[in-house]
Amino acid sequence: MAERELTDLLRHLKTNPSADYASTSALLSRAKLLLLQLNALTPSTPSAASTTPPHLLALARETYEQGALASIRAKNPDAFTRYVAQLRPFYEQQQQQTGGSSEGGERNKITGLYLLLLLTQGLYGEFHSELEALAATAAGITTAPPAGASARGSAGGGAATLGGRRPSVDVEGDRYLGYPIRLERWLMEGSYDRVWKAMKKGEVPCEEFGVFSEILTSQIRSEIASSSERAYPSLPLSSTKSLLFLESEGAVVEFARSRGWIVKDGQIYFPSTQETGEEEQEKDFSQMVIENTLGYARQLETIV
Repeated sequence: MAERELTDLLRHLKTNPSADYASTSALLSRAKLLLLQLNALTPSTPSAASTTPPHLLALARETYEQGALASIRAKNPDAFTRYVAQLRPFYEQQQQQTGGSSEGGERNKITGLYLLLLLTQGLYGEFHSELEALAATAAGITTAPPAGASARGSAGGGAATLGGRRPSVDVEGDRYLGYPIRLERWLMEGSYDRVWKAMKKGEVPCEEFGVFSEILTSQIRSEIASSSERAYPSLPLSSTKSLLFLESEGAVVEFARSRGWIVKDGQIYFPSTQETGEEEQEKDFSQMVIENTLGYARQLETIV
């Protein structure tokens, strides 16, 4: 029986999250064929001649959610984005039927991961569009998706109509949704020390969110390096190691060369530039960023 086989497949996927991606993809393909047999591959519209039973729609939603999580673990952002697009109509229907409740599913986790993906890709416009939709959902405001909206900017069904239902989404208070929101705010503030702390293994909401730590680490190093260049003519090699959270001075030298910095007598010299009035203000901000980050790095060294 197709329904029983699908249930068994989903149970296997949930209890074996560390399985290799090829095996998981094969199981997901089989699950989609079963959904097709059950006429549950996509949600039926209210005006359809026959509607799909809610329990089959829940199985379909779980299938796509497992596919999305597997894609993130495999570091396959394109596949993840496709699953987000497939999940959207299911979440919109769930929104209309339950007033936004995500009980029994992974909606907030998937949406939080999508926000984090947008953040690591530098898609800040799409990131803030998602936040606006989530905020509208939390406030119980009726909104409509923008014309031509694609998967990027439409994840999580945030733009679904609530029809005045009682809001049930605490955006910043949610462990999955709040995490990327806080990271984005700290990144914009230049509070890289707080981002470093949040990316520590014990601070991330779950395993899948940790996948993005390496990407964010690279981005933050680049931002700190740029701030260092604006703030100071040079820095000691040892301070730069702490500042960039690198494991050794050899790693610092390698990073310095990639940026065109000069390493001499235990000191790193940054390329000099002619400053304007606006750049002088940026210099003050950059110095504050560096001081905050260095302070956090020294605290870590003291603890160790």
